[in-house]
Amino acid sequence: MPLVYDVKLRNVIMQKIKGMAMGKKHKDGKKNKSKKKDQTEYTLADLSPALTQAARSMRTVLSRNLLESGLYAGQDGVILSLSETDGMTAGGLAQRLGVKAPTMTRTIGRMEAQGFVERKPDAEDARLTKVYLTELGRGSVQSIETAASRCDGMATQAFSDKEIRNLVRLLKAIDSNLQAEAAHFEEPDEN
Repeated sequence: MPLVYDVKLRNVIMQKIKGMAMGKKHKDGKKNKSKKKDQTEYTLADLSPALTQAARSMRTVLSRNLLESGLYAGQDGVILSLSETDGMTAGGLAQRLGVKAPTMTRTIGRMEAQGFVERKPDAEDARLTKVYLTELGRGSVQSIETAASRCDGMATQAFSDKEIRNLVRLLKAIDSNLQAEAAHFEEPDEN
């Protein structure tokens, strides 16, 4: 089943890339005008490097946009996670954000020193320490959303709403496929 889906996904991606490279016409009959016309014939082997580079570029631009609010790379995810569920453990945050626990512990320590978060013992289980947003942390949520929105706008210049919806749908499908594969490797052997 995943193999069939991967082939379908590949075909959709390839059609999208070819359509963009050929200057496909909009509904109003006008051609998309891009800065450069890319006539390259892409293959599935081009997907991973292109996706990795796009993710790096997005992260770089977002990090630059966040600097004015005093935040560093990765701290935005901690703040947004805590804005949804305040009072999480470092391990819970690490799992949610897909990083290792020691990395999260260092990030929380730095953010605590900056005044964005505070650690408190759990009211029900004193062995646990939970992380909470401070007023400064809660106040930075809007800055993060604004920075992300600017980054998204830059990344999707000249994309139609339909192209953006398709891109997000395809990226979520790719992530779902990869998450399922990662979960398969994390399962313990029953031997």
